[in-house]
Amino acid sequence: MTALEAAAALRQKKVSSAELTLSALAQIEKHNGRLNAFLTVTAEAALEAARAADADFAAGLDRGPLQGIPIAHKDLLLTQGVRTTGGSKVFANYVPAQDGTVVRKLKEAGSVMVGKTLLHEHAYGITCNNPHYGPVRNPWDTERIPGGSSGGSAAALVAGMCLLATGTDTGGSIRVPASYCGVTGMKPTYGRVSKHGVLPLGFSLDHVGPMARTVRDTAAMLQAMAGFDERDQTTVDRPVPQYLPAEGEVSLAGLKIGLPQNFFFEKLDPQVDNAVHFLAYTAQDLGAELVEVRLPDGHQLNVVSQVLLLAEAAAVHEPYLRKQRAAYGADVAALLDMGRLIPATDYLQADRLRKRMLGVFLNVLKEVDCLLVPATPFAAPLIGQTEVEVAGSLEDTRLATTKYTRAFSALGLPVLSMPAGFTKAGLPVGCQIVGRPWEEDLLFKVGAGLEDRTGLWKRTPASL
Repeated sequence: MTALEAAAALRQKKVSSAELTLSALAQIEKHNGRLNAFLTVTAEAALEAARAADADFAAGLDRGPLQGIPIAHKDLLLTQGVRTTGGSKVFANYVPAQDGTVVRKLKEAGSVMVGKTLLHEHAYGITCNNPHYGPVRNPWDTERIPGGSSGGSAAALVAGMCLLATGTDTGGSIRVPASYCGVTGMKPTYGRVSKHGVLPLGFSLDHVGPMARTVRDTAAMLQAMAGFDERDQTTVDRPVPQYLPAEGEVSLAGLKIGLPQNFFFEKLDPQVDNAVHFLAYTAQDLGAELVEVRLPDGHQLNVVSQVLLLAEAAAVHEPYLRKQRAAYGADVAALLDMGRLIPATDYLQADRLRKRMLGVFLNVLKEVDCLLVPATPFAAPLIGQTEVEVAGSLEDTRLATTKYTRAFSALGLPVLSMPAGFTKAGLPVGCQIVGRPWEEDLLFKVGAGLEDRTGLWKRTPASL
């Protein structure tokens, strides 16, 4: 059942929020010992919130499509009275006094929090192999990573432990887990969603976004999350459009979808290439025009993104690292040490190049309505796998995994990540639909059309 299907069933009195919540908690009880998706489960509070949602329905109070729907929050988002660890030992005992803006908005929309999901330590990595709390495991193959850093949220969605989940994305941390676990995630335009009440990693790169099994569920969730927040000066005060696509078959007639002829399709698993091109031809069948485009040097833009993140993450963690170095895992500590070595001149040059490249991307997006590219160049690697073979050569797993996602975090463009297909081994692969700033609604329209035609989201792991 999707979140919107559950919302309809609630209003038809076919199910109660308490029943939905008990079902989610039962799935957590059944699968979390194996998947390690949740770090904290808030069962008692969840049932209390579910009963309150049911009472609101009975009283005729309808807060919208998220009312009564079980949701999980990435353990990077501050939750009042519930510990927020950031997947770290530094914040292991941190219990916030108030909710962050996104958590508050989703609570006001009536969602029911069932717990906090595990992540890569400090959200600084793509494996979710957490040195303090253990690895999150991919529901499609528990020997493989779910992607990071929002891997716990993605795994929880696949296993039915929740119907909605929050994620954050600094270099791909929503889109990589969505790809590896076969769910949907949206990295909104930078400034669309408040970061107030979210433990930071990269000041100019961090994004907060929704994750769900389907495009329409993700759209409904962003509707509740988006908007200006005076407590976050990076948010932009502009109207929030209607994100949820209309029911029925979506026509893509009149839309131009760009397929890059460089970088994004050069070194990747042929199965991923085929899956993404299958979606492109599906879009064409729905009326879209496919247009070949060329983009700026992706390798150069990835270096720009890496320099920015190394420096910004080091600045964020400098006071903690100096006092609590032993509390950091080896991989994150090494990255933070590298960041402290970045000269200010390199950081400023990287920021200057970012702005220049954004201009080039925006010029390309004047010629097409969106871009369609792979989310990851291969399916989920094994836990502990440090190198992966890509097109006949060995590459660093972390760098190769994020090579198609980093650029769009640095540029702040909106990106919808959704299932594109499966490998012969039955592992999900994902694609990214990239748009112009503030045009998340267009991306949801394209994604809904593709999702309705392919039905890929309906496939679930045999082990579940």
